[in-house]
Amino acid sequence: MRYADRGSNVRSKGGDGFTPLGVELLPAEKVRPDRLWIRTYLNGEVVQDDTSEGLFFGFGQLVADLSEMLTLQPGDVILTGTPAGASVAQPGDVVEVEVGSLDDPALTTGRLRNRVVAGDGPVGTYGAPPKADDTTRAEAYGQPAKGLDPAVRAQLSSVSVATLSAQLRKRGLNTVSIDGVHPLRPGSKMVGTARTLRYLPLREDLSDSRGAGFNAQKRAIEAVGAGEVLVMEARGEAGSGTIGDILALRAQVRGAVGIVTDGGARDSATLSTLDIPVFAGVAHPAVLGRRHVPWETDVAIGCGGALVEPGDVIVGDDDGVLVIPLALAAEVAADTVEQERQERFIVEQVQAGNSVKGLYPLGKDWKPAYQQWLEGGGK
Repeated sequence: MRYADRGSNVRSKGGDGFTPLGVELLPAEKVRPDRLWIRTYLNGEVVQDDTSEGLFFGFGQLVADLSEMLTLQPGDVILTGTPAGASVAQPGDVVEVEVGSLDDPALTTGRLRNRVVAGDGPVGTYGAPPKADDTTRAEAYGQPAKGLDPAVRAQLSSVSVATLSAQLRKRGLNTVSIDGVHPLRPGSKMVGTARTLRYLPLREDLSDSRGAGFNAQKRAIEAVGAGEVLVMEARGEAGSGTIGDILALRAQVRGAVGIVTDGGARDSATLSTLDIPVFAGVAHPAVLGRRHVPWETDVAIGCGGALVEPGDVIVGDDDGVLVIPLALAAEVAADTVEQERQERFIVEQVQAGNSVKGLYPLGKDWKPAYQQWLEGGGK
């Protein structure tokens, strides 16, 4: 609903019945704005659980900021951002929301309970109609969009990164190489969709709030799933590790098919023995907190000079790592398979003593011979 107005929630939250409020309101004089909790349940399962202690801007600052440009009246409702965990509900699902005081367990709103129902009328054909693509689906579900066809994955697994790079260059994509990273285990091959993690430079006063506990790094590890590659932005910093053996093993157990960091890797000898391929800039013994603060997950990042979005296709081998837009993956894979098939034919001709002139790349004079080679069982 909001693809046309990325900064506005009028369509997605302003429709009749879209944002129910209740059940009760907490008495403002009995609660502290910075000591509130909120929980959201989907079909009885907690999907959001957070407190107002983590707000970037307190309620007073929000009211002051809004009051600069509009008049607020008693009874007006101000909606702040939602905690992490928001996802998609389907018709028939039950959503419950509850707010309470951290200081007094008896002060709660009770659960506002609503069953999701499908609209019974068509959306107007005027204005900006709803639209969904892989990016908006990824944002809605809070995770990279699924959709790498198994056949395409198999094709990408069968070809080299070097040949893929040539095909991407033909399409004008010259900045899709994650530079400076190498497999800790030579011979590694990796194909998957990106899950992203961003590190920012160390700032000591933020180490406890951002780096301790179930931080963004650990959340990313616990979120990565089957067929996915965890890609980390570490700004090319070589002065600390960004992944170690235990967290890499956890990603492997969860079904991830690769880890990429343009920073350092700890426990590199052990990492090289895991089934999951790890591509890193350097090996370094220091822990994450020496140089980095884990900041956020599932956002666009810059890794090794390449922009990576959640859901992009990541392919790696001994030559390096490439980023392939999901929408191009099928055609790039098919053309790369064909290019490598032609190159096998070319190799045979060179071994037989033929000149590369007109042969490499395959010229029109050699096309009939190539077709005959295919019909004769060449692969």
